[in-house]
Amino acid sequence: MPLWNIYHPVGTYTARQKLEFAAEVTEFYVQRGLPKFYVVTLFHEIPESSFLVGAEPSTTTVRIVIEHIARHAKDPAARKQTAEILNRLLAPHTLDRGLHCEFHIDETPRDLWMIDGLWPPPTGSEAEQLWVRENRPFPY
Repeated sequence: MPLWNIYHPVGTYTARQKLEFAAEVTEFYVQRGLPKFYVVTLFHEIPESSFLVGAEPSTTTVRIVIEHIARHAKDPAARKQTAEILNRLLAPHTLDRGLHCEFHIDETPRDLWMIDGLWPPPTGSEAEQLWVRENRPFPY
């Protein structure tokens, strides 16, 4: 499961912009074989008085925390490549709009993750492919 927490000043994104942003994030993972329902994108509007960068209020900063659980980059080169691809994905939603953007990716161990009381199936397995096709978890 990728879990994206996007912290941004109030009014940075319209409802439509949030949907488009989340759709692009979801498509990134679907193209890598994950079910759509694995991808969770949360937008957190933070009032200016509570969004402080360097102890100063910010109205132009977007801070993103990404949790990767279903897939992990295996080596430093793959991690760097993933970060660069995600940086390009983010640009139209942040840098290209004049916003300052910072993000990081955490990789949570897969054995600490369950969905509806089920352990997600192994990567690339028939069970995982069923979850992709049906876009929901099934016992296997």
